[in-house]
Amino acid sequence: MNKIGFDNDKYLHLQSQKILERINYFGGKLYLEFGGKLFDDYHASRVLPGFKPDSKVKMLMQLKDQAEIVITISADDIEKNKRRGDLGITYDLDVLRLIDAFRGIGLFVGSVVITHYRSQIAADMFIKRLSNLGISVYKHYPIPEYPSNIPLIVSDEGFGKNDYIETSRSLVVITAPGPGSGKMATCLSQLYHDHKRGIKAGFAKFETFPVWNLPLKHPVNLAYEAATTDLNDVNMIDHYHLEAYGTTAVNYNRDIEIFPVLNAIFEKIAGQSPYKSPTDMGVNMAGYCIIDDDVVCRASEQEIIRRYYNTRCAVRQGLAEKSEVYKLELLMNQLNISPKDRPVVDAALKRAEETDGPAVAIQLNDGRIVTGKTTPLLGASAAALLNALKELGGIQHDMHLISPIIIEPIQVLKVQHMGNHNPRLHTDEILIALSICAATNPTAELAMQQLPKLKGCEAHSTVILSRVDENIFHKLGVNITSEPQYQTKKLYHK
Repeated sequence: MNKIGFDNDKYLHLQSQKILERINYFGGKLYLEFGGKLFDDYHASRVLPGFKPDSKVKMLMQLKDQAEIVITISADDIEKNKRRGDLGITYDLDVLRLIDAFRGIGLFVGSVVITHYRSQIAADMFIKRLSNLGISVYKHYPIPEYPSNIPLIVSDEGFGKNDYIETSRSLVVITAPGPGSGKMATCLSQLYHDHKRGIKAGFAKFETFPVWNLPLKHPVNLAYEAATTDLNDVNMIDHYHLEAYGTTAVNYNRDIEIFPVLNAIFEKIAGQSPYKSPTDMGVNMAGYCIIDDDVVCRASEQEIIRRYYNTRCAVRQGLAEKSEVYKLELLMNQLNISPKDRPVVDAALKRAEETDGPAVAIQLNDGRIVTGKTTPLLGASAAALLNALKELGGIQHDMHLISPIIIEPIQVLKVQHMGNHNPRLHTDEILIALSICAATNPTAELAMQQLPKLKGCEAHSTVILSRVDENIFHKLGVNITSEPQYQTKKLYHK
């Protein structure tokens, strides 16, 4: 496990070189749409083992004096409280997190754009919050028959109705908390407005997925479809690219659909478009940096299975549609894989059957699997976490890492003072208790030293986890999935 299949240093070099070439080509001003996540691109790091989640930021830092950041967020996503699956926070909160993160490394955040704006109440509240924080906010509106009605789109009644985003630097990076946020439409709208103002500007995409020079049904590209089931994205052969160059390239439906719009805008600006295909728009060198295809294939297959379990849980929670599950099942069938190909699943289910209660299994990076059951003192997640730390540290499993005199006062606090009905310790509480014991207990200290080794491990729970436990696993870098059922039959779950 944890084999490397991707050369990140090569990727940084090639991608940076191509972006600089694109900036020089347009000369004046470049709107650069960043596909995927600019910070914390954990999807890419999971399907391309060796890819660093902060690779895009490292490249951007080389151009920080020329660059400003514009963050887009869909009003529909605000209304639906859409969450980032990897961080467990809503898109609107992630906008605030991103602003802090960009500012923290010295990047200039110019503004936030609310796309698909139709006076949604939740969007108006978020706009007010941003304004109170001193952040410039702009509104972009839905355009009827988008993207097919090009004459309407490229007119004062289309892009012309959108707010013009005031920018001050030559490189404007358009990013978002997640897909479907309207990044490309924001770029195109700005090109339209800049043309009316006599400003020379260009557009390019910083892409990662789909990887254009991998086969259409390559697991890496199918994993991208799995990550965007809520958007109903479909990978397609770029027929524009095939016609122009006689070369097969993979793109996705939204880019192919929007390409005539981009061409129409460029033709109005410069008399002709600099691009012959949607693939031409992108700057994507990832396919040249795969050094072990088998490793990335296996990693991508596991990502699709994880997405399957996470989506089934989201359906149970009312956060996704059953059609998304059906699409994931179709993707698994195309690759001849099944949910049973995730080893921690059977281990967790077997442990739950043996103990007649919720259980969690964790697969360590060397392939060993440890489990945890529900006890009067600990939830299954906390028990599995402790057992994993013992296994990693070579500590006997019958040895208590945390003294009862530490656990009992925490339980009293939870039940008698905090109003909790469940006295069992969650993962965050057990880690705090373990860190307290580590001050005087060398064995507990040894267990604490194993925490970094959990990064990249796989885990599965037989019940939907609490938000606390789920977040702790994410913070530790553990890829957690769950069965789509709750521990109790209550309607309300914290």
